[in-house]
Amino acid sequence: MNVIPRDQHCISRKHISDNALKVMSRLRNEGYQAYLVGGAVRDLLLGGHPKDFDVATDATPEQVNALFRNSRIIGRRFRIVHVRFGREIIEVTTFRGHHDSDDNARTSKNSASHRSAEGLLLRDNVYGSLEEDAVRRDLTVNALYYDGGTFEVFDHVDGLRDLEARRIDIIGDPVQRFQEDPVRMLRVVRFAAKLDFNIAPRVQAAIPECAELLSHIPAARLFDECLKLFLSGYAAATLDLLLEYDLFRYLFPATDFELEADPLALPLLRAAARNTDRRIAEDKPVTPAFILAALLWPAVVYEEEQLIERGDAPIPALHSAGQQVLSAQVQVVAIPKRFSLMMREIWDLQLRLERRQGKRAAELVDHKRFRAAYDFLLLREQAGEDIGDLGQWWTEFQNLPLEARLAQMGGDKPRRKRRRKRPANAD
Repeated sequence: MNVIPRDQHCISRKHISDNALKVMSRLRNEGYQAYLVGGAVRDLLLGGHPKDFDVATDATPEQVNALFRNSRIIGRRFRIVHVRFGREIIEVTTFRGHHDSDDNARTSKNSASHRSAEGLLLRDNVYGSLEEDAVRRDLTVNALYYDGGTFEVFDHVDGLRDLEARRIDIIGDPVQRFQEDPVRMLRVVRFAAKLDFNIAPRVQAAIPECAELLSHIPAARLFDECLKLFLSGYAAATLDLLLEYDLFRYLFPATDFELEADPLALPLLRAAARNTDRRIAEDKPVTPAFILAALLWPAVVYEEEQLIERGDAPIPALHSAGQQVLSAQVQVVAIPKRFSLMMREIWDLQLRLERRQGKRAAELVDHKRFRAAYDFLLLREQAGEDIGDLGQWWTEFQNLPLEARLAQMGGDKPRRKRRRKRPANAD
């Protein structure tokens, strides 16, 4: 273990939440160990200003809960404590230990194993020491501990070395750790993108061997991971790494299939990612529905074209294509209905935006999804799709009052340009 004294690191208490310091102080005063841990320590050592602060302790969840009236125990697989101070929540976790065996996990004095209401054994609440907790974490740079009492940083896994080398590395054998939890591959990519770090060569080598294991992850969990991947402010860099390590196809297989066949697919995805990052940087609201609509649009376009060639009219073809793509996608990434409905509205409105005649077109500006659909139209144009002057026309038109919109209606109905025919050998 490396102990970095106060005069050899840059962490200052003034950059740490007062509430996190209070939690650690009370735990220490009661005789428990308490450390700031994880991303907060990492970001502080990098000179950043974390927004979230997590505390690790040797106190059990029940002992923590008894110390703080403003706390509650959450979780089933592994119980943690949320200590609430107004809008800020300090997450307190008990040091995790190792599962030596099923029998040991059931009988260990450090185990809080119990059965669920359905009779399932929940044995993840196995507690351990600081050293055991460190090696149970996944990334070395996220396994650094700061003692608010002595001002020391504790490093059990050479996390500081990797931090200084700007490198993402896995604790332990990468293949084994990915086999334990394939989602760790997505975490590697996400943190490499967020921190602009390189990925350790041994981790790079392990990803192709283990990537297929992502297909066994529950769809609901992959949705949560997608939110972290694409809504953390680093979607563009994350997308490039997902593609580089061939992980994207385990999240969006239908779109991945179109990346070679449709020259507009990848530019659209990258434009959507940059747009999302920009909005987050400007502290503007973002919705998962918009970025997900963009990530699946190439697959929707392909299915729409197949239906039109079969004889379907454009509007029902687009509607059916969206339904088919979403039905297949939710088997991989479980998109909640509140988002999938908005995605379909955004897609369906793309055809209505091509119609600049009549009262319905004039009233379209007042549609609750107009702004999202309009932004999506501009995204298609930004990606290189030829949509004529539609983007500029709607940009000017939407600022007019309804009477002026109705008076301006007229002109030829624009014809939607076909994007491309799928190559005969694409299958």
